[in-house]
Amino acid sequence: MPTVISHTAVPLALGLGLGSRLIPPRLLLAGVVASMLPDLDVVGFKLGIAYANDMGHRGITHSVLFALVAGLFAHYFSPLLKAPPRRAGLFVSAACMSHGILDMLTNGGLGIAFLWPFSHERYFMPWQPIEVSPLALDRVLGARGQVVLLSELKWVWLPCILLGMALAVAHLGVRRLKPT
Repeated sequence: MPTVISHTAVPLALGLGLGSRLIPPRLLLAGVVASMLPDLDVVGFKLGIAYANDMGHRGITHSVLFALVAGLFAHYFSPLLKAPPRRAGLFVSAACMSHGILDMLTNGGLGIAFLWPFSHERYFMPWQPIEVSPLALDRVLGARGQVVLLSELKWVWLPCILLGMALAVAHLGVRRLKPT
């Protein structure tokens, strides 16, 4: 998996690129939280849940179904997020789902249960350029962590910065085209 902080790059790029009129600050924050939420499954290690179990790390919390359920919560709580229900649901679902997609781009682990409960198979992308992050904090802060962070800068943050800038430019262009 990428480090938990790098999972925030996708909702930040989308939210900041689209602007606060479309993605208000509360919705952006919900998207950032949703992008990190799947890794709460690491508590399974402390509970004795095996990594390869559906409830284990990179299991059901990394699935499309989990992301859609997160989006349903955002849809329901959209008044608190200061956003229209559909937009809140879609943004939070996309942010949560981006976590699994980024994890499928890493070069380690067992893959993710992306299609759970329809399939118990763990998936990776055919191309896996992102260095997998160690789970132990002392290793993240060590030499291995530096390799991971450089990989994330190249394969996560830089593309997300470019995406955010492209969205911002496109959004400004659309706003300028609208009659006043």
